[in-house]
Amino acid sequence: MNATLLIELLTEELPPKALSKLADSFASTITDELKKLQFADAAAEPAIFASPRRLAVSLPGVLAIQPEQRIVRKGPAVSAGMKDGQPTPALAGFARSCGVDVSALTTLHDGKQDVYAYSSVKPGETLDAVLAGIVATALKKLPAPKMMRWGDSEHQFVRPVHGLMMLHGDRVVEGGVLGLSSGRTTRGHRFLSSGEVTVPDAGSYARVLFEQGKVVASFAARRELIGRRLAEAADRLGARIAADDALFDEVAGLVEWPVVLEAGFEEDFLKVPQECLILTMQQNQKYFPLLDARGRLLNRFLLVSNLEAGDPSHIVRGNERVLRARLSDARFFFEQDGKTRLEDRLPRLGEVVYHNRIGTQLERIGRLETIAASIARELGCDEALARRAARLAKADLVSDMVGEFPELQGVMGMYYARHDGEAEEVALAIEGHYHPRFAGDSLPEGPIATAVSLADKLETLVGIWGIGLVPTGDKDPFALRRAALGVLRMALTLPLDLKTLIGATAAAFPEGKLSATVGEEVFAFCLERLKHYLAGDYQGDEIDAVLALVPSRLDEIGAVLDAVSAFKALPEASALAAANKRVGNILRKAETEPGKVDASLLCEDAEKALFGAVDRVAPDVEARFAARDFAGALSLLATLKVPVDAFFDGVMVMADDAAVRANRIALLARLAGLFNRVADISLLAD
Repeated sequence: MNATLLIELLTEELPPKALSKLADSFASTITDELKKLQFADAAAEPAIFASPRRLAVSLPGVLAIQPEQRIVRKGPAVSAGMKDGQPTPALAGFARSCGVDVSALTTLHDGKQDVYAYSSVKPGETLDAVLAGIVATALKKLPAPKMMRWGDSEHQFVRPVHGLMMLHGDRVVEGGVLGLSSGRTTRGHRFLSSGEVTVPDAGSYARVLFEQGKVVASFAARRELIGRRLAEAADRLGARIAADDALFDEVAGLVEWPVVLEAGFEEDFLKVPQECLILTMQQNQKYFPLLDARGRLLNRFLLVSNLEAGDPSHIVRGNERVLRARLSDARFFFEQDGKTRLEDRLPRLGEVVYHNRIGTQLERIGRLETIAASIARELGCDEALARRAARLAKADLVSDMVGEFPELQGVMGMYYARHDGEAEEVALAIEGHYHPRFAGDSLPEGPIATAVSLADKLETLVGIWGIGLVPTGDKDPFALRRAALGVLRMALTLPLDLKTLIGATAAAFPEGKLSATVGEEVFAFCLERLKHYLAGDYQGDEIDAVLALVPSRLDEIGAVLDAVSAFKALPEASALAAANKRVGNILRKAETEPGKVDASLLCEDAEKALFGAVDRVAPDVEARFAARDFAGALSLLATLKVPVDAFFDGVMVMADDAAVRANRIALLARLAGLFNRVADISLLAD
């Protein structure tokens, strides 16, 4: 018999931010174990349920009894099993361990030799015998760093567990987990249901909970319902919701019966920067702020209640009252911060340790000013503005608002700079220098913000690396990989030399503070991160060919990669790549450094032809390279296929005559030098 299997743990309120991960892990482990033991078909897909007070999973087509298992045990080799017509001790012992006479054994070939074997059939286990153990295994594998005990029990779980349901079709699967025995009852909504809910069979679980328990059991369905109702409410107001996926997920983990309500707050609070108000609503209260068509915050918001009431006005008023207190705090912080200029906050940064081996935030500010001014000079923008923006970039770290909401660092600095009458470029750079903050985030806008952003990330990267705190494995406590990616994304758009930037950054630190090799190591690290970043758009061999030349002007990388990709598609590419690989091997084995080609020493027609062809195309290749026409340079080099093939077919490079040999090596070196102006083409060879 096969039927749908349902397993549910009834708990106290689970952590909302972790609920989806807990449910996925619980369902995945149970499903995998059932499939491994052949209780379920390999193609069976689980239905995952998760609400604040339950984790559950159902799986269709689960067998009540595991299929019979054919077991084959291998014994000693046939050649060593009998001696003088009698079983050897090894063979007799093997038969005894199988519980049979030697005559009941068979033979088989194990891939190397013939061996004795015993085949038996093991009856399948019942689902009742193994299911509790499978559930216990799933609980141990949950991604929950902290467990707790409750009452006088020694059992541990994320939250106290009050019920266990294991149904196979309409039958209760006997068994116990966490000291609880399986049954067919659960509980619905804490306030809206009338008590215990009896589930008649596994297939009706979600429907019965919805109808009798006022619970939308599926996390995905509940999240979709919340999103749809919020969107409908926002549309009615002609607004759009300001919220990310994380807030939708968290709210879905907080409610079992979502009810969307509209509320508001006094317009006077809109004098506070809207980022503060939005963060207060989202982070503290889990509300959904509303924006108008121009992206300005409205004094209306949406909330998702876990209660359904005929008259929800008291719920709305209660939430408005709580939010009013929160917004009053935000307004107080903003008004208090406005009484102190950013410049006057700088001395307090001397009390904030950046890292005990490289000083305070105030000392860091000094380095940022120097580095940002240097970058601004390279970009041809105002050095004084870049220096000023770098000086004030971290001043808001010691403001009350950022102390309450660290996520607002930079944003508040921008508002306070405007309040202080700083130049708009300075204000924008204070906020923009944190960009890009994560993968896919926008780059800083404008050269001043870009200069300060580069300075900030390079200073972190070089400084932390230089004191030996390099990323290892999946550990990167100072987010150096993220800083490197930010630097790379900007460098790919700017006419700057990355190696020079890193060197200038290292020079901004006091002598002896950093390792002597920090510049080379950070540059190599950046190129390695660049390889990963480019992997989504280009082939690995194309990236390797370009980065093999260790470029430090990254704004040309895209054009070079496009040229290499186009070259690779040419019919001549494969042969030329192989020839370049061969040339590289020859040059590496050369006893002396290649010199200049002496035309008088060219004796074979093929080498004369190659010399002439290289001589003809070299000026055009160099001209196109100088004009940054990388595709044009490579397309010209593709015309060398015929003379290159003829050379390797008809010329012995390692001639007996030392002068001829050296001349031929010099010719190959010149050929390789032309190709390597763009990329190491040999790395495109199969």
